[in-house]
Amino acid sequence: MVSLDIRLKRANKTYVEDETVSGLLVLESQSELKHDGLVIVVDGVVKMDLSPKSVGLLEALVSSVKPIPLTQCSIEVLKAGKLPSGTNQFPFEFPLKSLKANRPLFETYHGVFINIQYVIRAELKRSKLYSKTVTKTQEIMLEYKPDDAERANNRPININISPESLQNVLDRSRVPSFAIHGRIDSTQCKMTQPLSGVLCVEHCDTKIRSIELQLVRVETCGCAEGYSRDATEIQNIQIGEGDVSRGVNIPIHMVFPRLFTCPTLVTSNFKIEFEVNVVIVFDDNHLITENYPIKLTRA
Repeated sequence: MVSLDIRLKRANKTYVEDETVSGLLVLESQSELKHDGLVIVVDGVVKMDLSPKSVGLLEALVSSVKPIPLTQCSIEVLKAGKLPSGTNQFPFEFPLKSLKANRPLFETYHGVFINIQYVIRAELKRSKLYSKTVTKTQEIMLEYKPDDAERANNRPININISPESLQNVLDRSRVPSFAIHGRIDSTQCKMTQPLSGVLCVEHCDTKIRSIELQLVRVETCGCAEGYSRDATEIQNIQIGEGDVSRGVNIPIHMVFPRLFTCPTLVTSNFKIEFEVNVVIVFDDNHLITENYPIKLTRA
């Protein structure tokens, strides 16, 4: 029985570009171990997938969503030979550098159609006569340097929702009379701080069941010849339950989840953008939604 583990010196596994990643490879074996070498392979890549609705689009779109390599290196930790039984530890280190001098490393991001990941893969190569190759993977998180990140400036926006402000309403006679006001403190948001603001129901002719705040990611893959744009929900929090009191300020407070958000990113092949929806659910289950684009930054 052979086990292989990757133990990083940094507990939170979070790094910035040009930093050195270091740690230990830990090999445990119950008997003497013959092997064909121990290597570490590091891959940073942007992976893109087209949504089902994009099937049949231009061939140029399909070719534009090929994986984009960001960083890559291979390190020989141990040459072929034998290892004694028990626990063996081997130190390693490597720099996090971009493959292209004019393109920085992007932040780690886990989306639906776009994923940006940095993965360490350790491989203990073994002859087919003995056993198959033993592998272990470990993802590390990459964040922008504060000096390289765009500063978040306060850009407040007022919330004014009424029957007149609604769009794409087929039958306005079914829309109750209401007025909802408030503000989002800033549409340019620092990722380490919550989205904040207030919301107030001035009046509403019908009962309200729920008031919710929805965080949405908008992922765009493609190029000028064709692209696929998809909006998906990241999280939904309830800020008002039941028929809330009229004229009372309801606080808005939403923390951005780390892996499912990143600084707003626009490139020639893909875009990662974010929006916030204010959702009012009436007692008869009809709902109204108002959309507010936001920009996320690291600084």
